[in-house]
Amino acid sequence: MGVLTRALRLLPAETAHGLTVGLLRLSGARQPPADDPRLKVEALGLSFSNPIGLAAGFDKNAEIVDVMPRFGFGFVECGTITPRAQKGNPRPRVFRLAQDHAVINRLGFNNRGMDDAARRLERRQAGIAGVNIGANADSTNRIADYVSAFKRLAPFASYITINVSSPNTPGLRGLQSRDDLEHLLAAVIEARAQAGRKTPLLLKIAPDLDGHALDDIAQVSLASGIEGIIVSNTTLSRPPELKSPNKNEAGGLSGAPLFAPSTAILKAMRQRVGNKLVLIGVGGISSGADAYAKIRGGASLVQLYTAFAYEGPALIPRIKSELVALLERDAFARLIDAVGVDVR
Repeated sequence: MGVLTRALRLLPAETAHGLTVGLLRLSGARQPPADDPRLKVEALGLSFSNPIGLAAGFDKNAEIVDVMPRFGFGFVECGTITPRAQKGNPRPRVFRLAQDHAVINRLGFNNRGMDDAARRLERRQAGIAGVNIGANADSTNRIADYVSAFKRLAPFASYITINVSSPNTPGLRGLQSRDDLEHLLAAVIEARAQAGRKTPLLLKIAPDLDGHALDDIAQVSLASGIEGIIVSNTTLSRPPELKSPNKNEAGGLSGAPLFAPSTAILKAMRQRVGNKLVLIGVGGISSGADAYAKIRGGASLVQLYTAFAYEGPALIPRIKSELVALLERDAFARLIDAVGVDVR
């Protein structure tokens, strides 16, 4: 871990993150070496040079979508972005669990709103940039919020993620219920059709779902016309093995303790949707082996955030190198050949 990364960890977590984003905006990092062609993924009508993405939450306001690919990411997802700017929940609201290689946050979709993000995204140069959208906390019509955000941001996005799984906006996860989800996805699909766009749509779900809920989400998603599902957001559960003093803070838990439950949900969703939808695996990835487990579990692409915050930019080339070694070990000519092999 670099000196700067160690220094930032001496600051409060949210302060350190804000400084990190500011420093990255000024970064003169060069483009990394070309990715090994075995890591190339064709999905969502897009061509990814490697499957490693930066998860939403790191770049909330689309400030560094052009910068992060220089550190080796195959794609970047910014947001969550809401129609109107909002401050989010009171501070402190981000807590390190260093002993557990984890973080708890209860940020509450703090962002500068869709108009600010659209101005930034309109200027982006290249690369694959997804945009994660949500509803304002005080919204009286959450479905209308998602439609508004889609209409405003889709012209500048490689894909749009419909985030109904944050645990930090009261009632938001209720949109994962069958009837509400049907109405929400139908409204956004209709907005896409009216705009004459082909922007891929993905749904981001929680890891705290039972089999019945997964059945409903899979069925609704397959019938809706969306292109993929991101599995998963942060968890409200608290594994008993957590050691850090902050383990009982309220909010969503991310990082290493999320790996096993999120991967189990990923496999369960793969069993339900097969290869009819693109799955993106998120939760606890900090090594090539972790990414590979998500891929074998059904993910065509993966995303990370917490491990990058702890370990810094050197993590990404290491994960890619380890992935290539694992593909060679298992005699896969291409990464896409490994997708879902553990779920038949």
